[in-house]
Amino acid sequence: MSQTLYQVLGLAPTATLADIKQAYKQLALRYHPDRNGGSKVHEEHFKAVVAAYKVLSDQARRASYDHQLHLAKLRADEARRAQAFRPQAQHVYGVPMPPPQPLRTRRPASSAERHYVRRQKARFNRKDYILVIGLLLGVVLFALGVKFVMERVAASSNYQQGLKAYAQRRWGTAHSFLSETLEAQPNHVGALRRRGEIEQLVYRNYAAANANYRAALRQADNRLLVAELLYRVGQCETELGKHRAAVRSFSRALALDTALTDAWLARGEVSLFEQRRFTAAARDLSIGLRQRAGNHSPSVKWLTYRGLAYFKLGDYPAALADYQQVLLLKPNNGQIYFLLGRVAQKQNRKAAACEFFRRGAHLGYLPAVEATRRNACSP
Repeated sequence: MSQTLYQVLGLAPTATLADIKQAYKQLALRYHPDRNGGSKVHEEHFKAVVAAYKVLSDQARRASYDHQLHLAKLRADEARRAQAFRPQAQHVYGVPMPPPQPLRTRRPASSAERHYVRRQKARFNRKDYILVIGLLLGVVLFALGVKFVMERVAASSNYQQGLKAYAQRRWGTAHSFLSETLEAQPNHVGALRRRGEIEQLVYRNYAAANANYRAALRQADNRLLVAELLYRVGQCETELGKHRAAVRSFSRALALDTALTDAWLARGEVSLFEQRRFTAAARDLSIGLRQRAGNHSPSVKWLTYRGLAYFKLGDYPAALADYQQVLLLKPNNGQIYFLLGRVAQKQNRKAAACEFFRRGAHLGYLPAVEATRRNACSP
């Protein structure tokens, strides 16, 4: 009988890991070929020691090996018991005796008995066909149900991964996950909205963003969400040059949610610069600034736009008040000095106008430089 791995290391099966390591070190030093002049016998012993250590030092492999030893022991015990209690008719070396001739108790069966009758070929009736068709339909419906559930689960997982990447500003990854979500669920409102925002705000692909927002609008049923989506549609239409459509979208959004500050400001901007409807622009910008004042600090951009709307309407004191407020927020704004100079011109305050133009020119604002030269303002 060949040695076990425990016997190779000279240990008992109950040896600890420390005992195994110690025995391996001693035997490896004893049988190492370099210490024995390259002896083949010692080399074989060394390989056996290394192989035994690799198995017994690994807890999982040792447990598997111990289980194999236990099974081998059980098989050996069973063989010994079988040898000890062999039947009397069996030879010493385990060769069985030939079986006795069977006793005949009856005459051989005739061809008329059922074992010799040719069976008729099975035939399907209507009920059998109905059962088979019903079974096939059940399998198909089950497969479709599993597919539907798996697509839902995959879409939900992809959407969560897309939101995570969106929050981490990994736009390409987020766009990929959201697109995979929409392949499984083309009407997923959240995925359409977030992908539209990436297309609009990151990739500047306003046509694709508009398509995503409009697809989300067809499925959205929350009033505030619909208002937000309409606002986004209006932004895209503004960038695409569809200003009338943009105003309609902003107006629909505000009809649903009058607290949507950005929609007031965006509609005012389009009215001011694209449609030149200065009264409507001043009204929308005023409402937006009033709502914004509760949550944000005053905005230089929107105050400037409202001041420009007042200037176009001839309300110079109101325009002057907005420009001066901007100047308090951003003292080195050359554009504001230029606009203040234009207000002073309209109020026939030439000296003040020249002073404002000079300050704007000093800050590097080119229209102020040109106004200083055109109005013959002394340096």
